[in-house]
Amino acid sequence: MTTRILICDDSALARKHLVSALPADWDVSIQLAKDGNEALAHLQHHPVDVLFLDLNMPKLDGYQVLAAINERKLEVFTLVVSADIQPKALQQVTALGAMAFIKKPIVTQELASLLADYGLYRPTGQVAARDLSKVAAPISLEEQLQELANVAMGQASSLLAQLLGSFIYQPIPKVSFLERSELTMTLSALSSHKEYSGVCQGFIGSGIAGEALLLFSDTSNEAMAQLLHYDHQEAIAPEVEVLMDMSNILFGAFLKGLGEQLDIRFGLGQPSLLGNQEQLTALLRHHQRQTGSFLCIEIPYLLEQERINCNLLIIFAQGTAVRLEKRLAYLTE
Repeated sequence: MTTRILICDDSALARKHLVSALPADWDVSIQLAKDGNEALAHLQHHPVDVLFLDLNMPKLDGYQVLAAINERKLEVFTLVVSADIQPKALQQVTALGAMAFIKKPIVTQELASLLADYGLYRPTGQVAARDLSKVAAPISLEEQLQELANVAMGQASSLLAQLLGSFIYQPIPKVSFLERSELTMTLSALSSHKEYSGVCQGFIGSGIAGEALLLFSDTSNEAMAQLLHYDHQEAIAPEVEVLMDMSNILFGAFLKGLGEQLDIRFGLGQPSLLGNQEQLTALLRHHQRQTGSFLCIEIPYLLEQERINCNLLIIFAQGTAVRLEKRLAYLTE
């Protein structure tokens, strides 16, 4: 009997990876949804046995889809597939009716084992015919990097949540080619704050190089010191020390997650302070003096209750885009 599945993810690369990870001998019909609204519309009018649902999506995210499924009393076996592996995220989706949580990147053997445990799949050894035309379209470098950044961000947020004991809101990474002159305007659009503190750290591995920038705005130094578990006497530690410690955690965790997916071990340079409580133009004066375009990943992080607000930027060196494309083409063949 054919199992009717629906894959809901805003990332074309994630949809392709999930289709590829399904057991080859599982008899399924596959439908795809690019966002939560598409998924709900399909569920409303077509029978679906298994829904693979991403959490971090624009317009209507996975949490809202789960809530709508409950409200509309739609019958479907939902498996959440997400890079956000924080314990609180798991608790929330379980409370909303998700049957299991699958972390990205998906491991084929683990997925097959989970499906078998729930009685959804039984190995037959006979490869099932499958139409892959829906995931055969070329995927741009920006789209691929966005999904890699999403997974790396989820891993970094999970580590940060464990270390700090706080839930990290998961934004959607933005990947784009920017002119140097556009950098300040891009950041100004992300936040209305006038003064920032910034830390910069270079990285390199397998011919792919760049720098990571972390820009803090509207952030309490005392709150960060407490989150980093400084004792009472250290709670008034110099702001620079606190900024460096927080940056080391975020830079290291994110670049480790990104490197693992690219099969690259990035080496990190010494972090340096760009400035403390300065305007963006002053913080980024070195970057603005350079010419040409660059590839940039932008991720806004927010720990609302602790008043920690920051933007992580990964800026790849000129010429790196071509190497990234070649490496991704090799890894996704």
